[in-house]
Amino acid sequence: MDYPNASVAAARLEVVPFAGSTNADLMQKASDAAGWPHLSVLLTDDQRAGRGRLDRQWQTPAGASLAISVLLRDLAFPAEQRGWIPLAAGLAMADAVAAQLPESQVGVKWPNDVLVNGRKICGILAEASGSDVIVIGAGVNTAMTSEQLPVATATSFAVEGVPCDSDLLVAGYLARLDAHISGLVEHGSAQRSGLRTAVSARCLSLGQEVRVHLPGDRELQGQALRLTQDGQIVVATAAGEIAVAAGDVVHLRTA
Repeated sequence: MDYPNASVAAARLEVVPFAGSTNADLMQKASDAAGWPHLSVLLTDDQRAGRGRLDRQWQTPAGASLAISVLLRDLAFPAEQRGWIPLAAGLAMADAVAAQLPESQVGVKWPNDVLVNGRKICGILAEASGSDVIVIGAGVNTAMTSEQLPVATATSFAVEGVPCDSDLLVAGYLARLDAHISGLVEHGSAQRSGLRTAVSARCLSLGQEVRVHLPGDRELQGQALRLTQDGQIVVATAAGEIAVAAGDVVHLRTA
């Protein structure tokens, strides 16, 4: 498939017939700053060794999903704001998905999933290399059938009964992601740029009773209240309000 709109939205777009992990492959290319500038993209519909958070394996049949990795460089905003990058990607993807599924409820499950009608259609993984390079990977279920979905809590464009326009999906995602990251650079914080408000409005976790699974078989349970200025989620537990960072979470599920 051609990607004319996505090619305009990306600084560089390379579509490959298959990849092990687009994140890993793009990270290897990151040392070539001239050849792979900010907002370069590596894309395939056949990723064979994908990874999610905490090194979870992510594999799909060829042609059934898109693996999209985006290279971000020289992010000139405070380090404590970097927790908003995967949330910005989730928001950008949720809006791009919603544009093609206007009759569905589309939102972000903190910290890194995009849901359609309560089921996962996309996962986000952000990885850093040094202080000046971040690669954001997104895996979107496009043509996957119900029999191919890995779990009952997943979905795809095909299962939702809508053929995915992959070019418009990628182009819409990139344009929105670029705008969110540019806003962070311009304003220096998610609060001032409006990103915190926009993510909160799309965040399906807020207002819900949740279980937060932490390392060491620890668990918090309570109501998810809000997102902090650095992107943590605040949970009202029996012991009081507790802010949890994405890097500290194994799972967050509705209670």
